[in-house]
Amino acid sequence: MSTSKTIHTFHIPVMGLAYTIDSPIRVAHYGISSVMSIIDDEIIEKMHLFYSKKCHFDYEGISNKIHDYRAKRITAYLNMVDDVVKQKFEAFKLELTENKQALENYIAMLPNKSELKLGLQHFIDEGLAVKDNLKNYLETHLSPGSIDVNIMTKVDKDNFIKNEQLPVIFNDAHASLRGFAHSKLHSSVVLSAGMNPRLYSYFESFNDFFPDTNGYLKKKIILKVSDFRSAMIQGNFLAKKGLWVSEYRIESGLNCGGHAFATDGFILGPIMEEFKQKKEQLIHSAHELLIKALVQKEMPLPENPMELKITVQGGVGTAEEHDFLMEHYQVDAVGWGSPFLLVPEATAVDEETRTLLAKSEEKDFYISQISPLGVPFNTVKGTTNEALKVKRIAEDKSGSSCPKKLLALSKEFSEQGTCTASRKYQDIKLDELNALKNDLSKTEFENRKAKITDKSCLCVGLVNAAYLENGIKIKGEEQGIVICPGPNLAYFDQVVSLSDMIRHIYGNINVLGKTYRPNMFINELKMYVAYLKKESVEVTSEMTSAQIKKLQSFKNNLLDGIEYYQKLLQETLFFKLESETIQKELQEYKNAVEAIEIKILELA
Repeated sequence: MSTSKTIHTFHIPVMGLAYTIDSPIRVAHYGISSVMSIIDDEIIEKMHLFYSKKCHFDYEGISNKIHDYRAKRITAYLNMVDDVVKQKFEAFKLELTENKQALENYIAMLPNKSELKLGLQHFIDEGLAVKDNLKNYLETHLSPGSIDVNIMTKVDKDNFIKNEQLPVIFNDAHASLRGFAHSKLHSSVVLSAGMNPRLYSYFESFNDFFPDTNGYLKKKIILKVSDFRSAMIQGNFLAKKGLWVSEYRIESGLNCGGHAFATDGFILGPIMEEFKQKKEQLIHSAHELLIKALVQKEMPLPENPMELKITVQGGVGTAEEHDFLMEHYQVDAVGWGSPFLLVPEATAVDEETRTLLAKSEEKDFYISQISPLGVPFNTVKGTTNEALKVKRIAEDKSGSSCPKKLLALSKEFSEQGTCTASRKYQDIKLDELNALKNDLSKTEFENRKAKITDKSCLCVGLVNAAYLENGIKIKGEEQGIVICPGPNLAYFDQVVSLSDMIRHIYGNINVLGKTYRPNMFINELKMYVAYLKKESVEVTSEMTSAQIKKLQSFKNNLLDGIEYYQKLLQETLFFKLESETIQKELQEYKNAVEAIEIKILELA
């Protein structure tokens, strides 16, 4: 199995529609990999214009009136990003050879055990006597970070021209994939939010996703998953089509940014243990299916199973947690997302929103119901979007004008789809609710109304910060800013430089605030216990026996997870300074879980 070396042991995951829209341009030349969302072609086109002007590139606008404009916009932007990164990378290598201070600063940003760090330090120690030797060393050992892209598989709206539905390949996610496939990038697409069989099958249309005679993949597939079973099912589905999953990116179900997908009580530690124990099973199962498919397609066959990486993300906040994940679970990298929202050199966030994030405390971060997808969504109190939404509700003008319609996925009132955050949808639902007003208690009426009006326009709210930071004019109805940090950001209370955040990750400085921060596993456990409590309280006579059993299974899985952590802490050499505190917290949460009653189950 071939392996490829990366410079850093962390990556920056996708955040929102635009918080990482230009992160590769900002950080790739340092060897840092990051992920951009490629769902919103409108901001992609505007960022293309912005950077074309900034870098003095020729720019030809792509009108939304031309055929296949979404895919073409995405391809053009990705090609430009690739050009900018290559330019910055060449300039950076030159700077390292000519500026000792720049070289020392870069060495300080590298992992402590990195061969590259040791090699570059040798040149410093030798007094940079031979510049050509350093130049040759950099050519051989330095490489830019990967320019990866993200597609939320469920954001795959049907599209129409004059009420005539277009073929499936013009659906939003399909067009995004085509845009990436036609680009000149040699990188990966990260697929999130679950399986979309039509989209997965569409990968077969592009040769870049198939190995060449040397087993090389020009474009790779990364699946973001929350458990081993999901990874096996999706990986084998793709393998049967001759497509190899190069990386499984495991994310905590709740202790993450953006949409939160609660697993059935399976918490991160036991999930990672299963991947560690069954990685070879994952590889060989997919390899056998892959070979059969490639033989049928009469395509080149890799001699050995191709490289498969396991990475993890969600709630990591200290160097010790980072090192533990790397060493104990033998992962290839760890994703650090939300903390980078406080790093202006890495992410596209306006100053006001960064200030809000820095001052927000644990109580301010919460799992909301504002997403039109109907999936719990991590956010923070005090955003401008929240203020504008409250004002509109008070004026009986709730809902958005819905200019982009990326999440217009509800077919309840229209075959072309309606977004549940739109004014059109909410007006209809509020009229239906008002017709029932006399039959409902005041509390029930207000609760139902809140469920309707709570939805926010994510399509606009998640991109406005990038516009503001880059001085790009915002058109249309004012929506303010929606931001989607994970709750782990509560323990970071200052805007920091890229160098300082990286040195924090590698344990050379500490940028955490003074507020007590529980271990990442305890933080996640707390969220799962709160989730189970909420779900058990909301049990009603209308729930099916299967739903009740699922809650009981959730409870049992949580208890098993706690037992796993209790045993793990006794065996690992990590977390010794906080071991006693963690064990005490584990016991407290175990008692809390055991005290939760799934009442209807007992009556059944």
